[in-house]
Amino acid sequence: MPAQTCRLLCHRWEAVLKSPPMSSIGRSESISRLDQLKVSSYFGCDTFGWRTMQERLPKEVFRSLRKCIRKGERLSAEVAHVVAQAMKDWAIERGATHFTHWFQPMTGATAEKHDAFITWDDHGGLIESFSGAQLIQGEPDASSFPSGGLRTTFEARGYTAWDPVSPAFLMAGPLGKTLCIPTAFIGYHGEALDHKVPLLRAMDFVGQQAAQALSLFGQDGAVVTAQCGAEQEYFLVDLELYKARPDLMFCNRTLQGARPPKGQELEDHYFGAIKERVLRFMQDLELELFRLGIPAKTRHNEVAPNQFELAPIYEPANVAADHNQLLMEVMKKVGERHDLAVLLGEKPFAGVNGSGKHVNVSLGSDDGQNLFDPGHSPEQNLQFLYFLSSVLLGVWRHGAVLRASVASASNDHRLGANEAPPAIMSVFLGEQLNRILDQVESGAVVSSSERKQLDLGIPALPVLAKDYTDRNRTSPMAFTGNKFEFRAVGAGQAIAVPLSVIQTIIGDALSWMNQRVREVEPKFPGDRQQAIMEVIREVVATTRAVRFDGNGYSLQWRDEAARRGLPHARSTVEALSAWEDSKVQDLFERAGVMSKPEQEARSHVRHEQYVKSLQIEAQVLREMAETQILPVILEDVKQKAACLTQLQAAGITTPDPVRAAIKVEAELLEQAYQRLLALKGTMAEADATDDLHKRTAAFARDVLPACQVLRESLDGLEDQCDARLWPLPKYRELLAPLG
Repeated sequence: MPAQTCRLLCHRWEAVLKSPPMSSIGRSESISRLDQLKVSSYFGCDTFGWRTMQERLPKEVFRSLRKCIRKGERLSAEVAHVVAQAMKDWAIERGATHFTHWFQPMTGATAEKHDAFITWDDHGGLIESFSGAQLIQGEPDASSFPSGGLRTTFEARGYTAWDPVSPAFLMAGPLGKTLCIPTAFIGYHGEALDHKVPLLRAMDFVGQQAAQALSLFGQDGAVVTAQCGAEQEYFLVDLELYKARPDLMFCNRTLQGARPPKGQELEDHYFGAIKERVLRFMQDLELELFRLGIPAKTRHNEVAPNQFELAPIYEPANVAADHNQLLMEVMKKVGERHDLAVLLGEKPFAGVNGSGKHVNVSLGSDDGQNLFDPGHSPEQNLQFLYFLSSVLLGVWRHGAVLRASVASASNDHRLGANEAPPAIMSVFLGEQLNRILDQVESGAVVSSSERKQLDLGIPALPVLAKDYTDRNRTSPMAFTGNKFEFRAVGAGQAIAVPLSVIQTIIGDALSWMNQRVREVEPKFPGDRQQAIMEVIREVVATTRAVRFDGNGYSLQWRDEAARRGLPHARSTVEALSAWEDSKVQDLFERAGVMSKPEQEARSHVRHEQYVKSLQIEAQVLREMAETQILPVILEDVKQKAACLTQLQAAGITTPDPVRAAIKVEAELLEQAYQRLLALKGTMAEADATDDLHKRTAAFARDVLPACQVLRESLDGLEDQCDARLWPLPKYRELLAPLG
């Protein structure tokens, strides 16, 4: 494994050492209820974390492992073998029969290939075996994973490389457990084939730049780690109803569905009492997560019926990304145990709030500082404003690629829909901080109590209180007291992608600011604080346009954002162009996060994923219309017409509204058939387009609207059809309380 990869995979061990210890329980102890033991006593018991390593590894081996990780050095074969033996023994003691390198290809999901702990001994007998080489590196077939051209079709080889900072864990199956080893996924020549490698590189980049920034404040040798906590929103529906909806099963959203008589109009679901069936699911889920070392903190009802949220405690960003992927897998598994389907799509139901994933980010130093936390002295607040300014500068310079990081066909249905932030990247700071920054720009600062005027001729600042103003749910990037909350991420998306972008743009801003301080410092001999304040003032003035605290949903803001020069990519097709911008490509290459070929590959994969998503949706909608809905409507119209004929034969007068209703249904049926034919035609034309970019545009321009107008006809037919004949579970059933 290349030394660079080793260094990246061993990123920020110090941060892990400062995290809460992961306890272990004996093999014989069965934890089946949350109240059997304190959570702290079994948290992480199914993980081979640093505490377990410390307990099971010889002291010298443990120290050697720590040294390798801290310095990014190549792990010796001897140390790796001892670690592997300890990991194998621990896993087998707990019922593991197989192991797998668990990784995140560019599909957005996770991947794994299971191998048994078996081999032949010298005498032809079967033994359990697991070597250091097997731990450090695997060689899965990479040919079937999207690569965007990073590898040719005949090159099957890929490598998975162990990430020792993200603990190995045990995943239970019906008849045994599997040891899952979090890894990065790279090509034969070291190309990043996954989401994890760019994230590790971005964390390394922002950590270096943040450490250099801290050195300007007299804190040399600091280690800074990107931290993250991702709030996960999701829907629950009855599993049997889910299985009766092909669109939910294959597209993660309903492609047809008339409005229910009651949705979220009464605003009676948010933070409401949790139904017993749902609570049983949540408690079972938490038990699984705690055993896996995932720090699930908060659970509650969300805004829409049957919508919920789970929020974790902060972790190093690469661990948080792994844990969020694992969380989504575990949620689905536990849901099935409770006859529930977990919906992670961004917009499962039209006319009802969609689901996002608020990604909370901060930077933490090895001495316990949160660099986005206001301090208790002017000097600390100067540092705080420096790092705060780096976020403003990053979003101001690179808002377009930040938007592109969350672009997907499904997230397009959610962004800007009065339930999620608009697709205009701006930053919310709150009244107090905006007032302070305005005063920084003008050259005079008033304390938060507004009792004292301070002259910025000397770099003194008042103590800043944490901002307790309204958090402004319409902002895509909001400061919430000691962190930034990026709210544009979709519920089903891998957070590693936006995290990589966020860390890169902040690191790039810090790099520029650090250099600018060195350039300005000669103007203020012996007074670096004044130089720092000068740079902060410069950044604040430059980035004024990106600060916005108003209503992001308003039409006025769209117009104002355009006047400010803020990019507004309303759709994925518009957003994806950011990946091909030369300035963006230079940014990621300069930061060492992604080479230009790696960026081009991801752009290619994003285009492919967009097209394939719409292909699947169009095909599923066509089949639902052609084989389920329209035949039923035809039968319904025939039955109603026959009934009219019989009534007339009996001399019974049929009311005009009844005849009119049948006519409306028949006309809608004709309209639906015509729109179905039109959809088939647009699909064929779009599929015939060879150029990928033109194909993406064709699906967005032609296929998506054709699906929408067909849906309108089908939704109208649902309202007209005899409920006893309608072939699909309705919204009123899917969103009914899960009692």
